[in-house]
Amino acid sequence: MSERADSEGFGYWYDDKQGEVGDNWHRTLIDPGLFARIGILPPGTRVLDLGCGNGYLCRRLARAGARVVGVDRSPELLERARARERTEPLGVVYVETDAADLRPLGDAEFDLAIANMSLLDIEDAATSLRELGRVIRPGGRLVASISHPCFDIDTRSHYELDDSSSPPTVYRAVTGYRTPHSDRYPWVLPDGRTVWTVGYHRPLSWYVKALREAAFVLLDVEEPSPAAGFSSQRIPADWVAQIPLHLVLEARREPPTVG
Repeated sequence: MSERADSEGFGYWYDDKQGEVGDNWHRTLIDPGLFARIGILPPGTRVLDLGCGNGYLCRRLARAGARVVGVDRSPELLERARARERTEPLGVVYVETDAADLRPLGDAEFDLAIANMSLLDIEDAATSLRELGRVIRPGGRLVASISHPCFDIDTRSHYELDDSSSPPTVYRAVTGYRTPHSDRYPWVLPDGRTVWTVGYHRPLSWYVKALREAAFVLLDVEEPSPAAGFSSQRIPADWVAQIPLHLVLEARREPPTVG
C-alpha cells in the first residue's frame, strides 16, 4: 500500500525520527556545516526557518537568543512543534503555509533565513526563493543545506569501491546531473504503510541563477564532512569525507538597485 507524504501519521513518525536534536545524519553531517555558515548571531536576530519540520532547529536558535519563526505545511509536525513550545516557551512562532507562499510574513521581516534540507523538497523552489528575497531585509542572509547537486542525485548516483588498487579507491557514479527532475522516495512506517515523498534535483547552476533572480548574491559554500559520532549502515564515514553528499549555501540579500 502506497500513500503520499502528507498522509495521516507521517508527520508524527518523522517527529519521532528527528526528536529534539535531529537524527544522527543531521546531527553529525548536515547541521555542523549549516551552523558553520550561520555563525554566532547577535541576541534578538530575527530568524525564519523555512521547512522547519518539528522545530528542533527553531528551538536551538531560540535558546541562543534569536527571535524565530518556523514555517512548514505539515499540520502534524507543527502540532508537535507547538506542543514543545507550550512545554518550554521560547517565543518561537510556527506558521502553517506553503514555502512558495509566504504571504503571512511581512516584507523585510527577517535578518536571516535558514532552509535546512527543504529547498530540494519544494516543487516551486524558484518562487520560494523569491519569497525569501521579499521577507529577508536588504543585507540579511539565507543559509540553505541541500543534497550536493554534483554528487548526490537521488536514485541516479551511488558510491563505487575499486578494491583492485592499494589502497582501495572510492568513486561516485552519477548520471542525469544537468536536467532538473524529480524522484520518489519510499518510507516504511511502523504500521507497515509505505509513504512516498518527492524530491527535486536541480544542477548547481540552477541554484546560482535562482538566487540571483531572487536578489541574492552567493557568499560562500560549505561541503560538510562527517563529524565525530557519524554512523551509517550503508556508507563508511571516510567515503563521505572524500566525496561530499551535501552542500551548504550562504547568500546575502542585496539592497534594491537605485536609479
